Amino acid sequence: MKKKLINNPDNAVTEMVEGIIMANPDKLKKLEGFNILVRKDAPNKKVGLVSGGGSGHEPSHAGYVGRGMLDAAVVGDVFTSPTPDAVFEAIKAVDGGEGVLLIIKNYTGDVMNFEMAEEMAQAEGIKVDHVVVNDDVAVEDSLYTTGRRGVAGTVFVHKIAGAVAERGGSLEEVKKAAEKVIANVRTKGMALYPCRVPSADKSTFTLAEDEIELGIGIHGEPGTKRTSIMSADEIVGDLTNSVLDDLPFKAGDDVVLMINSMAATPLMELFIANKRVNEILEDKGIKIHKTFIGEFMTSLEMTGFSITLLKLDNELKELLKYPTEINLLR
Repeated sequence: MKKKLINNPDNAVTEMVEGIIMANPDKLKKLEGFNILVRKDAPNKKVGLVSGGGSGHEPSHAGYVGRGMLDAAVVGDVFTSPTPDAVFEAIKAVDGGEGVLLIIKNYTGDVMNFEMAEEMAQAEGIKVDHVVVNDDVAVEDSLYTTGRRGVAGTVFVHKIAGAVAERGGSLEEVKKAAEKVIANVRTKGMALYPCRVPSADKSTFTLAEDEIELGIGIHGEPGTKRTSIMSADEIVGDLTNSVLDDLPFKAGDDVVLMINSMAATPLMELFIANKRVNEILEDKGIKIHKTFIGEFMTSLEMTGFSITLLKLDNELKELLKYPTEINLLR
């Protein structure tokens, strides 16, 4: 049995949420009876932003609640969508009269439950809209989705939409900015070792010591291709070229790059990956405007990483610079 730094698996999510609140008592509060983190100053006279999903992806999404990003994050059980009732409570908690935008990763449970909560809120007279993020180039459909999965690119949707909302944009303007990010962001990931949920005796899939998995998801899903171990440069080449070919990105484009650890990958290896991504993009005439390296959208203790590229225009460059309290994405 794999070792975990937990107490009772049944209480792991609640204890995590309480620990996050204790680490940020001046900025965050927890809604009574729910694993929902809300800005302490909510609701504000601006468009409210709500995201969330199953836990196990930290710092997503609870770590992105704060000025310039989310107003609330709804935390489900590990790899399990939060209930419509919980999402509805989050909507009510952040509604300041200017409307609420839901940012949903494209997983069947998340889409269904968030949309149900949207209908509940609209029935109460709250103006609510939503966007669905689907940046994963690895699959068109999966066990968990109709269409592409929403993965690490979701964090850039939080950042850009959060900037527009904080500047006083309307619900329509915030949604339009979020949709621009979704249209221009692409991601692909891989794993050296899988993860295991706290209540399980086995990992979500198995890999031999000489095998890797390309095209993995963030819920411990196996990838689209299993192959023998390759060098870092070969792995980076596969991920980067899949991302580049999909939009497609082309010479002269400006991009923001995210190299995202799936949680158990050392920074040394992420920086080695970054070197090769830079070489590939330079060879193709694509300019890196800004780089983020670290843990942004994880999968418990999975060892591996993902590469995300967001194609920028002048508007997105300005919004990306908008100040936020979130240390990871200043």
